[in-house]
Amino acid sequence: MATVNVTDASFQSDVLDADKPVLVDFWADWCGPCKMIAPALEEISDEMADKVTIAKMDIMENPDVPGQMGVQSIPYLVVFKDGKPVAQQMGAAPKNALKSWLESVL
Repeated sequence: MATVNVTDASFQSDVLDADKPVLVDFWADWCGPCKMIAPALEEISDEMADKVTIAKMDIMENPDVPGQMGVQSIPYLVVFKDGKPVAQQMGAAPKNALKSWLESVL
């Protein structure tokens, strides 16, 4: 399963009401580090599809949710469980570090 794109309009149903944990990647097209971690997140999405949904939210096209969450720097990764943020990480990291972090919070 590939990553899913989330919008301000779909955030409630795609993330907060999801039946399994969701990792939201807040990103923007102009962000170099965001582009660097995108392939790793795709791979993690495939490898851990049964445990977590990986979602991407473009902060330029969808300013409401990132604004409400106080996103000031990207990439900004937030894991949601049962509709609540349970862990966050800022900045780019290698795939193995991202996967280890994600596994530790699931």
